Amino acid sequence: MGTLEQALLDHELIVLRVIGEWWELDLTGADKGKCVKTLARTLAALNMPEEVTFLSPEEAAAINRLVLNKGRLPVATFNREFGEVRQMGPARLEREEPWYDPISPAESLWYRGFLYRSFQETPEGLVEFYYLPEDLLDQFPQPQELPAAAPTPKASALKSTPTPAPLPPATTDAVDDLTTMLAAAQRETLNQQKLHQLYPYLLDPHPDRCHLLITLAWEMDLLRQAENGVRPTRGAVDWLKKSRTAQLRALLEAWSSSDWNDLSHTPGLLTEGSSWTNEPILARNGLLEALPRDTDLYALADLIACIKENNPDFQRPDGDYDTWYIREQGQDGYITGFANWERVEGRLLRFLLQGALRWLGAVEANESHFRLTPFGLAWLNGGEMDDHDVTVPPVVQGDATIQVPLNAERQQRFQIARVAEPMPVEPGKPFLYRLTPGSLALARSQGIEPDRVWQFLEKTSGRPIPPTARRAVERWMEKGTEARLEQVMVLRVKEADILDKLQNNPKTRPFLGERLGELAAAVRPEDGEQLRSAAAQLGLLLDLVRGV
Repeated sequence: MGTLEQALLDHELIVLRVIGEWWELDLTGADKGKCVKTLARTLAALNMPEEVTFLSPEEAAAINRLVLNKGRLPVATFNREFGEVRQMGPARLEREEPWYDPISPAESLWYRGFLYRSFQETPEGLVEFYYLPEDLLDQFPQPQELPAAAPTPKASALKSTPTPAPLPPATTDAVDDLTTMLAAAQRETLNQQKLHQLYPYLLDPHPDRCHLLITLAWEMDLLRQAENGVRPTRGAVDWLKKSRTAQLRALLEAWSSSDWNDLSHTPGLLTEGSSWTNEPILARNGLLEALPRDTDLYALADLIACIKENNPDFQRPDGDYDTWYIREQGQDGYITGFANWERVEGRLLRFLLQGALRWLGAVEANESHFRLTPFGLAWLNGGEMDDHDVTVPPVVQGDATIQVPLNAERQQRFQIARVAEPMPVEPGKPFLYRLTPGSLALARSQGIEPDRVWQFLEKTSGRPIPPTARRAVERWMEKGTEARLEQVMVLRVKEADILDKLQNNPKTRPFLGERLGELAAAVRPEDGEQLRSAAAQLGLLLDLVRGV
C-alpha cells in the first residue's frame, strides 16, 4: 500500500504537526517535505508490536484486524467495526482540534500516525481502504503469533443439528428440462419471450429456474442464434450424450462462473438503477467457501449467522451498504445500511441454497434446513463422481404414442422430439410423445422420412413397432392429413341473418372462422374477446358461456 513517506504526504501540515507532538517532535516551519521525512524516520523506528500493547483494547483490536487482513480494510468495513475518522480541512482542524477528543478508536489511531487512507484498484474496481504503511506492517509477526494484547474476533463454528428435519429429496431434473428446451429449439426454434409456452412440458416450470437454464445453455454454447431463430449447437449434442451426473456437473460448473445474477432473481427483492453493479460470482464464492464439507444436516439460520460474523462483505468488497438501489416488493424505500444485512445478504444466501444449488442437485433444502448431497459434496471437493447411468428404453404404443421414462437417455428423447409432438408432463409419469401428421411433416422437412423414424424407434425401444401405429403412419404417407381436431369456441345466433351480417362486416369478419351450419360459426379461442368488442360496436352483445 506504500511507505510511510508516501502515506504522510497525503496529510495536511497541521495533522503532521499533531502526530509529531505525540512523538515529541517539533515540526515547525512550512516545509511539508521536511516534516514528512522527519516523521517517517521516527515512526519507522518504533517497535510496533510493543507499541500495540500500550493501546486501548479497542485500538489494539483495530491494528490487529489490519494486520490479519494484510494491512488494509475497506473504509466502510473498518468504520463499521472501529468507528470513523472525521474528514476535515485545515480551518476546521484548527477550530475543532479533534485529536484532543477522538470519537472512535480509528480516529485515535489516525492522529497517532498508525492509520492511513487511500484508494486502490482491485478486481472489483476502485475501493477506498484504511491501511498500515509497509514500514509499520513489516514489523509485525505472522498473524498466528500476534500478541494477546491485540485480540481478534473469534469465528463461530458451524455445527450440524441433531434435530430431524424432513427435506425434499434431491432433484436432478434440471438436465431433463434443459433437454426439453433444446428439443424445442430443434423443432421450431426457441423463443425466449414465449418461454412460458414450454411450462406445461417441464418438470419444474419455475420462471427463475427456466431463465437460469436458458442462460447456462447460452454460456455453455449449447444454443446459437441462427437466421431463423435459436437453435441447438453441436456442443448440445455432446452434452446430451453425457451421463446425468456429468450433465449436472457441467451445469454447476457453468453456474459457478455465470453472469446470471442471483441477486436480481431473489424472491421479494427488486434491484433498480444503472449506477451500480454487483458481481454474482463474489456472492457465490462467499457461500461456497462457507458450506460445510460433509452431508450432515444444518440450520440455514446458523449458516447465515456464521457468514455474517466471519465474512459479512462477501458480495460488497468495499463494505459500503448505502449505494445499491434495492427495495422490497411493495415497499417504496430502498434498503440501505449494514443494519439491514439480513434483508439483502441473508435473503440472497437463502435463495442461493434454495434456488440454484437445489435446482442443480447440489443440496437438499427447505425453509429452515439444508444438507449437501453426495453429488454436491463431491463437486465442492473436486472429487470423482459416479458417472454410470442405469437407463430404460422408450416404449412405442399402438395408439402412436411414445412413452419415454424419466431415466431414459436424454439424447434419445431429444431425437424422439424431432419426430413426435410432446404432451404435457404429469408428475411421476414418463414423458409422453405422439406421432401426428404435423410432427411427421416437420420431420420430413428436416430430411427425416418415416422409414427412418421406424428404424430409429425400433432400435431405441428394442422391439418392433406396433402394427396399428405403423398402419396409421403409412396411411398418412399415402393420403396425407385426412382429419383434423381443433380447439375452437362456437358462436351461436338465433337468426341466420345475424351471422351473415357478422361475416360480412369488416370489423367482425377477421375473428370468425368456418361456418358450422346456418346458426353457428367457429371462433379461435384467442379471438373471442376481440369478437365480443367488435360486435358490441355494431350493437350486438355476445354472451359468454364458461365451463362448457
